[in-house]
Amino acid sequence: MTEEINPPVLVASRNVHKVREIGRLLSDLPLQFLSPDDLGLKEVEEEDELEPFGSFALNAMSKAKYFHSRSGLPTIADDSGLCVDALGGAPDVRTKRFAPSDWVEKYGLDEANNRWLLHALEGVPVVERGAHYRCVIALSDDIEHAVFEGRVEGRIARTPRGDNGFGYDPLFVLADRDETYGELPDFVKQATSHRFVAINATRPWLEERVCRPFLS
Repeated sequence: MTEEINPPVLVASRNVHKVREIGRLLSDLPLQFLSPDDLGLKEVEEEDELEPFGSFALNAMSKAKYFHSRSGLPTIADDSGLCVDALGGAPDVRTKRFAPSDWVEKYGLDEANNRWLLHALEGVPVVERGAHYRCVIALSDDIEHAVFEGRVEGRIARTPRGDNGFGYDPLFVLADRDETYGELPDFVKQATSHRFVAINATRPWLEERVCRPFLS
């Protein structure tokens, strides 16, 4: 009896945790989610230049098209970040590179970004500290490209709270809750996150473009 082999989808990320998270969120689909390393695609310097744009959608699609061209496989990529109302939507696409380099050197990346965000919001009252996380997922194959978005609303706390999560999680208070993502258990964060919403939105595309042709 021939063993069934699920069709592969490349996740355009060198982050093994992200690859596993996407695979877990879509584990009910008959697909294999692979990383560039799984395919033996060597990391090259030009990968550092794949996110030069001023929007999540363009950056995500840049990565999806690039890794599809290298692999020939249907490819999924994401770009995501934090947008704060009082800062005109910043840090936006600079979410990971928000703090000055000397702060990063002194405190480390996550703590520097959190400290810089609190510094930027110093004196801003609670009612004006609204923010949201955005995630844009791009998909690319030989014929079609598509973009899907997830968004979760919240606000920025006055001080970091909680040791769970990473990045700005200790400062992001989910709407209609009092806890930060740093205080909430993983299963709550995963079920409400911007990436969860965006990944779920990709299901019809993956079913139509990848699953159905393989099964027909």
